[in-house]
Amino acid sequence: MSRPIAKHPEDLAAFFVERANAHDLEGLVALYAPDAVLAGMDGAMAVGHEAIRTVYAAMLAAHSHFTAGIAAPTLLRGDLALTSTRLINGKVTAEVAQRQADGSWLWVLDQPLINPRPGS
Repeated sequence: MSRPIAKHPEDLAAFFVERANAHDLEGLVALYAPDAVLAGMDGAMAVGHEAIRTVYAAMLAAHSHFTAGIAAPTLLRGDLALTSTRLINGKVTAEVAQRQADGSWLWVLDQPLINPRPGS
């Protein structure tokens, strides 16, 4: 299956929601660099495509619909980008994307649920 590539770091979050709602497990894994690190809900770290696939297989089995949040402005520095989104539940995500040799972007670090300070 051919999927569009992220031409901008911000594309990754949009692709995530689109692919998660389509239950496209391989499409979700394809958003990450082969050696990427994904923080798990239990504090464990999923490193690499196989571990990330396992995390998202469980997530897709448990959830049927995903809603896009409100993205913060992307911070760019060379081939690295920091993205962040406030989800509808008030939690915040933080991701580091890296520009690839072909000009596309992939996540290399993903912290999907940061609990904001009370009152923020």
